[in-house]
Amino acid sequence: MLVNVLVALFYLAGVAVITVLVTRVVRTRGGPGGPVHDRYEAAFLNGGPARVADTALSALQADGRLAVGGPGIVAVVRPVAHDPVERAVLEAHAAAPHGALHHLRTAVMRHPAVQEIGDGLAARGLVVDPATRRATARWCGVAAVTTFALFPVSIVLTVVDFATTSLDTDSGMPVPFVFKVVPILLATMVTAIVCGSHTARQITPAGRRAVQAYGRGHAHLPDAGLLVALYGLRALPDPVLREQLAAAARIDGPPRRRGRGGPRPVARHHYGGSGADDDFAAATVWCAGTSACGGGGGGGGSSCAGGGSGSSCSSGSCSGGGSSCGGGGSSCSSSSGSSCSSSSSSGSSCSSSSS
Repeated sequence: MLVNVLVALFYLAGVAVITVLVTRVVRTRGGPGGPVHDRYEAAFLNGGPARVADTALSALQADGRLAVGGPGIVAVVRPVAHDPVERAVLEAHAAAPHGALHHLRTAVMRHPAVQEIGDGLAARGLVVDPATRRATARWCGVAAVTTFALFPVSIVLTVVDFATTSLDTDSGMPVPFVFKVVPILLATMVTAIVCGSHTARQITPAGRRAVQAYGRGHAHLPDAGLLVALYGLRALPDPVLREQLAAAARIDGPPRRRGRGGPRPVARHHYGGSGADDDFAAATVWCAGTSACGGGGGGGGSSCAGGGSGSSCSSGSCSGGGSSCGGGGSSCSSSSGSSCSSSSSSGSSCSSSSS
């Protein structure tokens, strides 16, 4: 009798866990969807903040507004910005002490204008916001580990059941307890693993369809920034700039600490602070510690997501743009996006700062 109750509890718990995990994954990876609005959204979907920074730098260098010389030193030729991301580049260059390309690239990646691209994509269901993604991954991990731990428990219960149950020779040997519960345990573990693998994909099916449609409609345009947004640094026509950006991406890779267990990547997700670790943590708000934010700008088409939606200025100040913000991502965007246009012209303040 007790064994039958335990079997029923195993099945009820397993069905409940499967239902919760599947429902959560379906809901978090759904959303209204919609088209990709510009090349920066395409870049974010294909490679995260790193691809967005590379896209803007390539576009500015292609039409002569920016010059990148050796060894990786950036000079502003014409301080004219056509969009918030380009203004972020000019702001970051004005604040950079020596105009080093890898410092400029990192500052642009963590600038609110770039981080809020991810917030907007998450709001439309094209990517999963990182807080939800991390929570779902934890749920899947806990479910998988717990289910795995229940296998030896069920074996122990089987032995106890055989030891305490007198065998009826007429009815034969009863079905072992472990054989009764192994189907639900396997189903729960497989569900947890599959849901965890889907959670690791930061771009949603709607996001993949949207960026593919954008690529089909714009791939024919001979624009350096667009080529980088769609295909990465390997598509950049300028081989010198391609090598310089690739070198900057390697420098901007995840910092590592050496300890007793060997080198480990640092993956803290907050704004503010100082030092290399904090700088990289700021840049990885939408990357969840993956290398796509720091060093994957020239790679393939995987997107990254990591930091919460609207959290690009959660500490109260914008690390890259230098303008203060009151809390949410949108207020930071409005302040950072207009910092180069609040003077008499769009590029005047950036021009005076960079000089």
